[in-house]
Amino acid sequence: MAETFAFLGTGSMGGAILGGLLASRSDVSVRTTTSSTSTVRDGVESRSLSDDADANRWAVDGATIVVVGVKPFAVVDVLKSLGAALDPTALVVSVAAGLTTATMESVIPNPVVRAMPNTPALVGKGVTGVAAGSRATANDVARARALFDAVGWVLELPESQIDALSTISGSGPAYVFHAAEKWTDAAIRLGFTEVDARSLVEKTFAGATALLEQSGVAPAELRRRVTSPNGTTERAIAVLDAAHLDDVFTTAAEAALARAREIARDLER
Repeated sequence: MAETFAFLGTGSMGGAILGGLLASRSDVSVRTTTSSTSTVRDGVESRSLSDDADANRWAVDGATIVVVGVKPFAVVDVLKSLGAALDPTALVVSVAAGLTTATMESVIPNPVVRAMPNTPALVGKGVTGVAAGSRATANDVARARALFDAVGWVLELPESQIDALSTISGSGPAYVFHAAEKWTDAAIRLGFTEVDARSLVEKTFAGATALLEQSGVAPAELRRRVTSPNGTTERAIAVLDAAHLDDVFTTAAEAALARAREIARDLER
């Protein structure tokens, strides 16, 4: 069915989602509340809150799906401010980290779906977790999923797992960038220029992840194929194994999960 979307807050992530939506569907109309250049697109109406205090209410008037992309601490106040302009049957999709569907349902009567996309959505390679609130139907979840399918891969899961997902796919790009950063430093210490070191590492990461995705072969097996007995890679892998990276990654994910739960408690006070 044709949908009318309202995007409340359209930063880089919201802009990526909006771009994917417009690229994949022609049967939509969109209003946004932002001055971001990411929303200067054909078929998109935009208003800035700095110029129009009623911009959010204008955006949601007649909307069938409302995507809430404002900062987590502001979501509840924004939802409260919408008043009668928000149709109680409209699907509200939140991309705010830490804010539960129960908290949102306490201030609006609408069906709510909580989504956790990650930054590769900017290049159409995102991973998004989608969890239904207590009022959301299977059809509501399907409508939300269609929005994020346009910018990558979507996993439906219980809301009890959404914070755990955020530690893997949400924070995950930072782990990859951190590894690339440190591997680049190692290349520079081995005598490569910064430019060549970056190219070596970035293209190696890109090629390896493309092979992993396209081959369908498990990471452990792909790693084994590169690791010749008594060879140089085996010696390097032994050093990494000695650092107990499995424990390091688990501890890192648990630390991120603990912080996500702290943030959720703070938002619900």
